[in-house]
Amino acid sequence: MSQTTTAAQAPLADGALRWIPFLVAAAFFMENLDATVITTALPQMAASFGVAPARLSIGMSAYMLALAVFIPVSGWLADRFGPRRVFCSAIVVFTLASLLCGLCTSLWQFTAARILQGLGGAMMVPVGRLVVLRNTQRKDLVRAIATITWPGLVAPVIGPPVGGLITTWLSWHWIFLLNVPLGVIAWLAALRLIRGDGAQSRPFDVFGFVSSGIGCSAVMMGLEAASHQPVAPLWVGGLLLAGLAALAVTVWHMRRVGNPLVDLSALRIPTFAVTIVGGSLFRIAIGSAPFLLPLMFQLAFGLSAVQSGMLMLALFAGNLCMKPATSWIMRRFGFRNVLVGNGLLVAVGFAACAGLMPNTPLAIIAAVLFFGGLCRSMQFTALNTIGFADVPQARMTGATTLFSVFQQMNAGMGIAFGALALRIAEVVHGQVAGTPGVSEFHLAFGLVALIALLAVGDSLLLARNAGAEVSGPTPAEATIANQSRRTSR
Repeated sequence: MSQTTTAAQAPLADGALRWIPFLVAAAFFMENLDATVITTALPQMAASFGVAPARLSIGMSAYMLALAVFIPVSGWLADRFGPRRVFCSAIVVFTLASLLCGLCTSLWQFTAARILQGLGGAMMVPVGRLVVLRNTQRKDLVRAIATITWPGLVAPVIGPPVGGLITTWLSWHWIFLLNVPLGVIAWLAALRLIRGDGAQSRPFDVFGFVSSGIGCSAVMMGLEAASHQPVAPLWVGGLLLAGLAALAVTVWHMRRVGNPLVDLSALRIPTFAVTIVGGSLFRIAIGSAPFLLPLMFQLAFGLSAVQSGMLMLALFAGNLCMKPATSWIMRRFGFRNVLVGNGLLVAVGFAACAGLMPNTPLAIIAAVLFFGGLCRSMQFTALNTIGFADVPQARMTGATTLFSVFQQMNAGMGIAFGALALRIAEVVHGQVAGTPGVSEFHLAFGLVALIALLAVGDSLLLARNAGAEVSGPTPAEATIANQSRRTSR
């Protein structure tokens, strides 16, 4: 073996291992925040570009489509060029695209820059997760996954108020320009911390790339169109059917070829299948909350945007407060018990939102949201950790890519389902048009609670010791094991 190859495959320094999850979490946070912080800046951006605010949706759609198209290819790039090179390059692309977004003077310039930014984000998320999973021991996986999970929970909650503050006190350009120093710091840290970068050559699956790109794009466009009012049923239905058909062809193709773009074999592992099937339902339910809650507070309860934003921070507080306890809880009760028991509490949290009234004291509303933040943080970490608990290193690239594809699509599904649930509630209550009221929001949250309840179903099928290699045996299991060892002596 040559000296170059040996150096490329050198392991990470022991001191760096502890900091890599924080580096990846920071990159994830930058990407997730950027996807949500823009919403409150749309009116000012539209005025700057000289277009109607509704036309700015093309910039947001372009970003989502770039993610949908290029996430499936991230695994192949990581294998071909090495995770270190791809992750560092993704940070550079995302940072450069952020600078271009901040310098744009027209809608079309902004759209092109957002596509480039989506390309960087598509590489950053799955490859960053792969870097963590490849360089984390099983016993430390719970802590590492808990660290890189919080950006997906926190960014959608604090994104809109942060965007409002930046737009009010500075200008919309700084939403993107602030990514530049952060990106430079992240890039330097990645070069310093990440060492090993073994690469392997395998053929590029052109058909899989094209078909998955068409399928994911059509589904994302259909979900985005479904979240708009009024809904165009034929257009939405046509996009979703076309996308699902293309994805079905993609799955058929990838199961037949020797070197598929995405290895689907990890779906045969029960613990990974849970985070895809039940995990998708859970993420859809969770993704509807940042859409439905602010609407209910402002349209049905008559609260101001500031009051609504402050209440949403209670979710953020719950997420952070649960984080230190996640490892202990999973070791104490085991993955299966946590996924089932805490999953039921998530459904209870949504049902509690359906019981809130305009005259409910703000402290009680905040307490309900804080409780929901605690439960959803626990469930996110448990699902994300058990999903990779039994995946061998040989399948890790395909598993992380597949997980990222579903995670991105679930985010769009959450918003679309929230809009659909609200529309169903309006139809049930005979409200054809107008502003939804308290009863409509209550029914919508009832439907979300039902989805969260259904998400618990496949967790019941897990073995009682599922993921024990990662979480460690529960006290009861440890007692049984000790008794068994004493008996064998």
